[in-house]
Amino acid sequence: MASETSADPLKGITVIELGQFIAGPYAGQQLADFGARVIKIERPGFGDPFRLYVTEPKIPGYGHNFLAFNRNKESVTLDLQKPEGREAFKRLAAKADVVLENFRAGVLDRLGIGYETLKALNPKLIYCSISGFSEDGPYKDRPAFDTVGQALSGMLYLFTDPADPRMRGPTLADQATAMQAATAVLAALVARGQTGKGARIDISMLESAIHFMPDAFTAYTEAGLDMEPETRTSFSHAFVLRCADDKLIAVHVGGPDALWEKLVAATGDAAFAANPMFKARHSRIKNYATLIEALRPIFVRRNRAEWLDILVRYDVACAEINTVSEAMRDPELIHLGLFEEVERAGYGSMKMLRRAARIDGARATTQKPPPFLGEHTEAVLREIGYDDAAIVALTAK
Repeated sequence: MASETSADPLKGITVIELGQFIAGPYAGQQLADFGARVIKIERPGFGDPFRLYVTEPKIPGYGHNFLAFNRNKESVTLDLQKPEGREAFKRLAAKADVVLENFRAGVLDRLGIGYETLKALNPKLIYCSISGFSEDGPYKDRPAFDTVGQALSGMLYLFTDPADPRMRGPTLADQATAMQAATAVLAALVARGQTGKGARIDISMLESAIHFMPDAFTAYTEAGLDMEPETRTSFSHAFVLRCADDKLIAVHVGGPDALWEKLVAATGDAAFAANPMFKARHSRIKNYATLIEALRPIFVRRNRAEWLDILVRYDVACAEINTVSEAMRDPELIHLGLFEEVERAGYGSMKMLRRAARIDGARATTQKPPPFLGEHTEAVLREIGYDDAAIVALTAK
């Protein structure tokens, strides 16, 4: 059984989050998942725009997009356009370990609550600014969302079918940026423990998206290879194939030839095994499109369950391609205990995702549901010295 300290290693660290949509909130959530106290500052009456992203949430301002990125936090509403709201924010930052924000570059400076102001109040503060682009570069005034980060970095090109170009799949640049930000905050906390000094962290979505796929860039800089959408999959010998029952299966046999030979043996197809184009790895890469077309008629001979049984017996890396609902029912995911059922007062039963990492066998000692808008405003304001009258004055509409 893990101790509370080992399961929640950031217990005692306070993070003030000025986050909206995904990148900032997801970075804050990662810190919260490891035990940090994360106080999310939101605009009165509206809050994080992701609260309103769903047209018909179960309860207003508590849509599933917001729930995904804001567990284990507290919500405090402050109007930062007003002097009294900024003063309360400064009081919070003066006692915090970390301030995390993902507004456009320069917004907090214009409000008078940027890094230099907060550093003067709290020299040990770690200030992490997440943005789409650098604050002094050619794109500093351009808005940015996940799609923009994917597009400029080259990531979206590698995911796009040129014959049918369209956006697909989950946000990736946002999450990549949040992961980089959280990692940098953790590194700064370690450094502060050694030096006693705070730090400023600046990270953009563009550079984070690029760091999410370093192999694409070393392929270009070191080998002169400008990767195409199927370059990586051809090198990896990765396939998506349809089976007789119309279900899809994924197969991956990149690496040593022995892995490829296991797949060839599993097919039981002599003509396929004898094809000279598929004998050598470099030839398989060169003829990747032909290889896919050769595998397709083989895999439509059997149902997916049969192929899974055969491929596993031959020690071939493979998996059924699950929908999200199917993934939730997968035996491995159930075994991992990655979700837990909690009762949320005012909402009802909620199935909450738990953090991925286990420390000494434990994910976390407790979890808090995502906060209602302003749920913790009064309690937090009392902690920083506001009395009843001051709270009423500060929160009055």
